Amino acid sequence: METIITLFEYRFFTNALLAALFASITCGITGAYIVSRRIVFISGGITHASFGGIGIGYFFGFNPIVGAMIFSVLSAFGIEYMSKKTNLREDSVIAILWSFGMAVGIIFIFLTPGYSANLMSFLFGNILTVTKLNLVFLLILALLITGIFLVFFKTILFIAFDEQYARAVKLPVETINYLMITLVALTIVFNIKVVGIILVISLLTIPQTIANIFTKKFEIMIWLSIIIGFLGSISGLLLSYYLNVPSGAAIIFFLVILFFISKIFRNILTSLRIRKQIQ
Repeated sequence: METIITLFEYRFFTNALLAALFASITCGITGAYIVSRRIVFISGGITHASFGGIGIGYFFGFNPIVGAMIFSVLSAFGIEYMSKKTNLREDSVIAILWSFGMAVGIIFIFLTPGYSANLMSFLFGNILTVTKLNLVFLLILALLITGIFLVFFKTILFIAFDEQYARAVKLPVETINYLMITLVALTIVFNIKVVGIILVISLLTIPQTIANIFTKKFEIMIWLSIIIGFLGSISGLLLSYYLNVPSGAAIIFFLVILFFISKIFRNILTSLRIRKQIQ
């Protein structure tokens, strides 16, 4: 216990805690939207497409996160536009942009002179290396997402669960769809430092899936997703400290274990309820 308390004396650990909190808020809110609309595959496509921007950033010598942000937002717009305005299937568009982004990233990283030392942190994340600037961007994003959801909550709720009805009552479906897909892209990019490109999709879906086991209400699902994501991040952070393993993988590992425990617990509760009704 004393060892855990002493960790708070280190700046990198307090930064990691703040990053975990902001990541839980951003991923918790946007992830609830993703899971409710059943567009997890879209977020996966955006996640991997952002790797193209990282490769371009490395090659041209600017911040890879900036490249990832531009590439992911453009990919998100491309998925939304091509799947709605053309006769292409949505899953086909996602697969094309997914593979294109990864291919572009690999090509440009290969063409970059020297060794890309930080590449692994972009792929798998390292919450212990987040900087003050990373925290500022995460805080701004968390405030932006929270503000947008507070203002447009009912509209987002309608579109998430019944887009056809939302169109019938003249709600701004297209505008909200583009706005939400942009927020998803930004959430992915700004959380790359926390869990990495490969694992960020898990932070957008696992806490929400766990929350969905216990509730069907959208607003409760958001709150539970934030809480579960934060607890999972803290637990994974401590696990990575004691086992000396990558923090991003430890966070996801703990969340997956928590998912199975929740599923078993829910099944037990359901069995007990059925048994009680029979008696």
